[in-house]
Amino acid sequence: MSVEPFDAVDVIRTKRDGGAVPEDALRWMVDAYTRGYVSDAQMASFAMAVLLRGMERDEIRVMTDAMIASGERMSFDGLGKTTVDKHSTGGVGDKITLPLAPLVASFGVAVPQLSGRGLGHTGGTLDKLESIPGWRAALSNEELTAQLAGVGAVICAAGSGLAPADKKLYALRDVTGTVEAIPLIASSIMSKKIAEGTAALVLDVKFGSGAFMQDIDRARELARTMVALGTDSGVATTALLTDMNTPLGLAIGNANEVRESVEVLAGGGPADVVELTIALAREMLALAGLPDADVEGALAGGAAMDAWRRMIVAQGGDPDASLPVARETHTVTAARDGVVSRLEALPFGIAAWRLGAGRARAEDPVIHAAGIDLHAKPGDAVRAGDPLFTLSADDDARFERALAALDGAYEISDAAPARAAIVRERISA
Repeated sequence: MSVEPFDAVDVIRTKRDGGAVPEDALRWMVDAYTRGYVSDAQMASFAMAVLLRGMERDEIRVMTDAMIASGERMSFDGLGKTTVDKHSTGGVGDKITLPLAPLVASFGVAVPQLSGRGLGHTGGTLDKLESIPGWRAALSNEELTAQLAGVGAVICAAGSGLAPADKKLYALRDVTGTVEAIPLIASSIMSKKIAEGTAALVLDVKFGSGAFMQDIDRARELARTMVALGTDSGVATTALLTDMNTPLGLAIGNANEVRESVEVLAGGGPADVVELTIALAREMLALAGLPDADVEGALAGGAAMDAWRRMIVAQGGDPDASLPVARETHTVTAARDGVVSRLEALPFGIAAWRLGAGRARAEDPVIHAAGIDLHAKPGDAVRAGDPLFTLSADDDARFERALAALDGAYEISDAAPARAAIVRERISA
């Protein structure tokens, strides 16, 4: 029986006392945890020490690299195309990946968008796309590469071989109160994205009511940490800090978000969704060496829609099929004349989740037709009796708890609110 070169208790004590864990000891800790030598209890103790004491930039780099080394690392070197990806930290109504991937791919750039499923109030990209009849999320590495070579865009599930250490640590953080540790969030996101093999990466780091990071300063720290990690690993990385105090667009759910994404690809759609899609596309294309790409022209001229249709068909979906529609709806109307002054993202995300659009546990099914359609956004004038939003569900018994989540979440005032920019800052190395 081989003797382990380090002791987990020593590593925990070093971090507990505010020290930097030496590189070889930190790499060993991640590896030993992945193979089951270091226990969940020990890793939970280490994660709490990181939450309370933080990590130096070099420690976060080593931790990320060790998590990448725990599994396979993909490569698109033989593709003959530049690869660029986008990662969002998640929000309410955030369907941006859907129009963005085909839009960027329409310029001859490959977009390997390995996405996840929703848990809690933020929806998962794969759940949204599974509203489309026949569409499948699981692709082999060979299918993924072939689709990137042909269509240029892939939105699919990440394989289990990428950063297995992260999968194990992520589940542990979820049940030990250590999710919020910025070094652990950054290493979790970036280990998967770097292992995915993309040459460039744009991060959409959200702040506000409906975001994972509600405070803009914490969101900025996370963005800077992730940009540094990408840069240190040879991946060209930039980040946009974006506002998630109000839901993005008018649709919150799954099937209704697909409908809204198709509207954007057809040259329409809500102004905020279009604005953020264009901003992220420009950022991605600049990293891919196309700083002067006519992004608006690709939307208006149909090139992005053509790429979307090819992408859906390639994964077994029917882009012309009818999307699911809920059996029951409930519309809330304005109680008075005025201007919508507030529409808080988090309660609307929770309400959509309670309607069945999200899941409380990883194994729960998602009701694709459930969700919320907004009829007015902050700044819009309404008259008493005008519809404000419509709840959709397959069971009208769900409306009561959804409405309870929305109590106090929106406001009609006499004056319009000041308009806040969606993209607040750009962060680069």
